[in-house]
Amino acid sequence: MPNYKVGRLSEDIKREMSALIRELKDPRVSKMLSIVRCEVSSDLSHCKVNVSALEGEAATKESIKGLQSASGFLKRELSNRLHLRKCPELHFIADNSIAYSAKINDILEHLDHHDSDE
Repeated sequence: MPNYKVGRLSEDIKREMSALIRELKDPRVSKMLSIVRCEVSSDLSHCKVNVSALEGEAATKESIKGLQSASGFLKRELSNRLHLRKCPELHFIADNSIAYSAKINDILEHLDHHDSDE
């Protein structure tokens, strides 16, 4: 039987984390940071948060340092906003899927322009 609570909580955390990142005043956290995916463990004790910055992998890794230092604030705010008795431990992971998709998009556009020239 699928566990709907875990999936719903993952999406709720993703939505609230996106809003909370905009409120952080840490200069290490990129303004162009996005939450790619949140995965909550089945016992609701851990949450892997995959983040990606539009500026590239170096900005993503720097942002992760800022997010880890603000994890206490983020846990408290998540707990208050989502009315959780016990908020999962947050683990931030660098994800380069946005930069990778932008690179593929550039390649496809280059191919499209190359085909139209012939």
